[in-house]
Amino acid sequence: MDTQKFFDSIRETLFNGKLKSSQVEGIESILAECKLAGITDKRWIAYMLATVIHETARTMQPIKEYGEGKKYDYGKKIKMSRKTYTTPDKIYFGRGYVQLTWYENYSGLGKLLKIDLLNNPDLALDKKIASRIMIEGMTKAKSSFGDFTGKCLEMYFNEKVTDWVNARKIINGLDKAELIAGYAKKFYEALS
Repeated sequence: MDTQKFFDSIRETLFNGKLKSSQVEGIESILAECKLAGITDKRWIAYMLATVIHETARTMQPIKEYGEGKKYDYGKKIKMSRKTYTTPDKIYFGRGYVQLTWYENYSGLGKLLKIDLLNNPDLALDKKIASRIMIEGMTKAKSSFGDFTGKCLEMYFNEKVTDWVNARKIINGLDKAELIAGYAKKFYEALS
């Protein structure tokens, strides 16, 4: 990949002609972790970057969810089963590149990645860890299925299919699916 051409392209098509150094650093961190994970399919990388542009409000940095989940059950001391918990004394609102939520998701991904996310949920704000969470959650990776929703990039981008819209099901149903598909296509074009 020609890095200069890539950043020149996305600067114009996705960032209104301006890229902050923090955005470049975030993108470079994601690209580096994809390389370490052996991800070579440019559609996968493009879709991950498109997810990040949306989930981080274009910052391309791991962020805390705006409002810290106060409107949602995961923003309270409630598990997915709707049973309450008292320990750890943490709230599992969205954090990271993909807004990891819920007690069970912090616990499960923490175990897979051998990181104590349950006791230290703010670790999901570290770029390297946020990238690893995103990759594990969006691909078959270590658990052999997409850890966020049971859906994964392998289902939507393979030798038979390229489905930019339905790939959103990996993260959050079809919420903003067309918008994110548009971002992904622009990232893909820049990567190609």
